Amino acid sequence: MNFSRRNLLWLTAVVFPLAFTACSKDKNDTPASESATITVENVLNSQPLVESGTFKGTGTPPVILPGQSVSIQFSAAKGEAISFATMYGWSNDLFFAPANPGILVYDATGNPIEGDVSSQVKLWDNGTRINQVPGATVNHPGVADNQNIAEVNGTDAQGNTYLPASSLVKATLKYNGNSGFTLTLENTSGGTANETPLSPGVWSVSYIVGGQLLNAAPLYAAGKPTANGLTGIAESGDNTTLSAYISGITGVFTPLSPILVVVYNGIDNPIYKTGENDRGEGLKLIAQQGNADVLAAALKTKAGVKAVYVLAAATSKVLLPVINGAAGSSVSQAITVTQGDRIAIATMYGFSNDWFFASSGNGVDATQKGDISTSIALYDDGTAISQFPGAGITQFNLAGTPLAESKAIAAVPNPNEFTTLPAIQNFIRVTIK
Repeated sequence: MNFSRRNLLWLTAVVFPLAFTACSKDKNDTPASESATITVENVLNSQPLVESGTFKGTGTPPVILPGQSVSIQFSAAKGEAISFATMYGWSNDLFFAPANPGILVYDATGNPIEGDVSSQVKLWDNGTRINQVPGATVNHPGVADNQNIAEVNGTDAQGNTYLPASSLVKATLKYNGNSGFTLTLENTSGGTANETPLSPGVWSVSYIVGGQLLNAAPLYAAGKPTANGLTGIAESGDNTTLSAYISGITGVFTPLSPILVVVYNGIDNPIYKTGENDRGEGLKLIAQQGNADVLAAALKTKAGVKAVYVLAAATSKVLLPVINGAAGSSVSQAITVTQGDRIAIATMYGFSNDWFFASSGNGVDATQKGDISTSIALYDDGTAISQFPGAGITQFNLAGTPLAESKAIAAVPNPNEFTTLPAIQNFIRVTIK
């Protein structure tokens, strides 16, 4: 809501010379008002995978031999899953992977899943080579084929037989706390009819947004042709191309909550101050839930605050990032300002526990024009335990309940303990015209 400036009442019951002098002096001293428009945009070039990586054995070549194992550490929110792909080494083009979207790591109530999850590992035919009898004597690469990816369930298209994938690869989940997991893959094929090394592989975790995974099949799709470098793994155990592909679609995805904008004069930034704990006026609700209404109401009662706005995107309320090339959301507000006014904003890093973007220091001169994005920084409100952004079980916007802590407000370091973030100006653009 925009608070109108209070009109000054002038004394009129005075002699003409005194009245003229007073009016002339006041007219010169009163700052002129000017109109402007502030626009805030979510300019993040978002990616669908929150995490991804590679794994390999310790020898030369770096295969995982029978009896050996590798471990993958990752974070995940409820509904997110881990997928991986590794070659059945003594085959023409077979690979192990869980069925899409991967291995879920929380149950329906949000409790972490631990223990043996081998039953979710499957054996797949890449469809690019005619299968020979599996074993050390397989001729690589073999005769070309042109089929879709299909599960090998007991026998392949050429009639060769296989034990269940869970008898050849043991998968075990361990919960490390604070939304972190370890997935251990052990080669248990030794001494079986399907003994084989496992190749270097890749793994991935997709973001979940509104209950839907952004990429539920990042490594392969059953019933469709192989793509994006999976053939390198399935035919020769080379994870280079697929690793480059998934790395290119791994990064940051986050909406921005409705934008709090405040115009003020003669006081310090009324939203927050670094080094102090949250004031209990409503910033916590922005930082944890994206709700700016409470703090907006509190600011309107403060001396020196001239106008307060909460700017929500027209259809989505939150400001969505750039998705598949489609422009991110933006909001604008007409404002009236005078010399000496300052302006500050705040908005939640939506897929966090209690991070918020805000104007640094004492905001900016409200009469300046142009791009003021360099005045924005990312802060930790200190009211909730932080987790991997976009992969935390207690993040409010991922159906979680934040775990309370009490620390002073501080800038979020970059890199931080979880990840490396893009520059602030690649998240949010703020302009005044």
